[in-house]
Amino acid sequence: MTLRIAVQMDPIDTIKIAGDSSFALMLAAQARGYTVYEYHVESLTLDEDDRLFAHAFPVTVQRVEGDHFTRGEQVRLDLGRDVDVVLMRQDPPFHMGYITATHLLERIGHETLVVNDPANVRNSPEKVMVLNYRRFMPPTLVTRSVDEVRRFMAKHGAIVVKPIHGNGGKAIFRIGENGENLTALFEVFNQTWPEPHMVQPFLPEVAKGDKRIVLIDGAVAGAINRVPGEGEFRSNLAMGGSAQPTELTAREQEICAALGPDLKRLGLTFVGIDVIGGQWLTEINVTSPTGIVAIDRFNQTDTAGMIWDAIERRLAERGVERHAQA
Repeated sequence: MTLRIAVQMDPIDTIKIAGDSSFALMLAAQARGYTVYEYHVESLTLDEDDRLFAHAFPVTVQRVEGDHFTRGEQVRLDLGRDVDVVLMRQDPPFHMGYITATHLLERIGHETLVVNDPANVRNSPEKVMVLNYRRFMPPTLVTRSVDEVRRFMAKHGAIVVKPIHGNGGKAIFRIGENGENLTALFEVFNQTWPEPHMVQPFLPEVAKGDKRIVLIDGAVAGAINRVPGEGEFRSNLAMGGSAQPTELTAREQEICAALGPDLKRLGLTFVGIDVIGGQWLTEINVTSPTGIVAIDRFNQTDTAGMIWDAIERRLAERGVERHAQA
């Protein structure tokens, strides 16, 4: 296929190309002869005729640090007519601006394939969708109440507190079983975020790593084990964690088998799930998953290519469906 791709992303000049999954996807698209555009979500315009436009730039990319892209002249793209695929790849947080963008992109779904499906991205925040699979999760409390947390701690001991719409390991705190600083922390959390927060037992197994497993159309494409840096319990690569090669445990295979059909049905083509200790599912990342560069480095795979293969299959299926309807 010769495709026109528009990537809705953070500013391309700010990305760290050594591990950035969006950049890897753009490189792979370019290698296939696709035309690649990049645009920022702030440039979206829905006009009076219900056409969705973006101010976009055609880009050429190369894996050269400090000289990784060249932009062409800005164009006004009709995202319904001028491109075949839109990749939603700007990072969360999952706020109203992000949610509004999903509503706008949903309006072009009958013309252009949006990956991941914007309606189901909107309905699947990382730390909310995972609650549908509690049987694989550690005990989990969602609350703004310090009293409820103290009840939880009386049963489970030391805890981890997370913003429910946080990302990249930011603002995750460990509170010891004595509860010191819990009230002060919740004062800050409740002043900073209007939504409830996620509370889970601290899992000592995190010292051995937090596994990122990538699924493409519901099938496992690969995994890495992320190990916390010295003095840290957060294993996110953005927080100084390091990546190691890994294999899936039987429990992790069971988790993937349970999630896979649902992810494919929902149009969540590229998903990264997080599993601690080989058994505890903690997040399902659908907004802007990462990790494919490290996976490919260890496994000599081409995960970006597998994602484009899945997108091409979806486009072919849509073409068959439209032909049948005609």
